[in-house]
Amino acid sequence: MKLVAKYVNTLFVVTPMTLIMAVCVLILNNGYEKEAWMFTFFKSWLIMLPIAYVSALIIIPLANKLTLYIFRA
Repeated sequence: MKLVAKYVNTLFVVTPMTLIMAVCVLILNNGYEKEAWMFTFFKSWLIMLPIAYVSALIIIPLANKLTLYIFRA
């Protein structure tokens, strides 16, 4: 159960982060005037979410190891 909780926790962190990033990038690049704004937003978010999730699964353990290494010294 603890292993599953780790993956669900990562999903809960990654999902809002990618939503925020997708909105910010879309506004910076296109503004609100674009006609298909919501479609473009969801399309970019659906591409970002799996990439960010896999990246987080790789980076979080490495960051934890680095943090432990720094604070043990």
